[in-house]
Amino acid sequence: MNIELVLLLAFGIGVVTGLRSMTAPAVVAWAAYLGWIHLSGSHLAFMGSIWAVAIFTLGALGEYIADQLPNTPARTAPVGLSARIVMGLLTGACLGTAGGASLWLAALAGAIGAIAGAFGGYQARVGLVRALQVPDIAIAIPEDLIAIGLGLLCCFQILHFRTALAIVLAHIQLRVGL
Repeated sequence: MNIELVLLLAFGIGVVTGLRSMTAPAVVAWAAYLGWIHLSGSHLAFMGSIWAVAIFTLGALGEYIADQLPNTPARTAPVGLSARIVMGLLTGACLGTAGGASLWLAALAGAIGAIAGAFGGYQARVGLVRALQVPDIAIAIPEDLIAIGLGLLCCFQILHFRTALAIVLAHIQLRVGL
């Protein structure tokens, strides 16, 4: 797979962690569990377990609820930002492993994406709430959906590329007679 594309997808999944810290690991766990991305045989194989799916999915659902509470700290506060960076490292590494890129480069791309997503998402949300003069929830729910969609897109691109590559290789094998 094109290493640059894998690193871009790792950055993208990092942006998802910046928006919602538990959404990206939940999406990656589901993708591994469903076979969209292959982590078996790696140190990250646990992400494809039913336990990882359950834990991260419950975490994501809890985060969606907690995000609506009035005294939830900003995602850019030290604890929240640290969690986002750690999850960006994890999910970036997963996509890097699945896409054949360097685990460490992909993890770094995920962490950088998490920082960008945290600060960019915070500024966008605050700015939209003020500009549109709407309640925070009117922006928070679409932001949740954007995070889920971007996470699915990043994981699906790994699957899509691998499937296309397998079809091309099968076609070549038929032509050459291997």
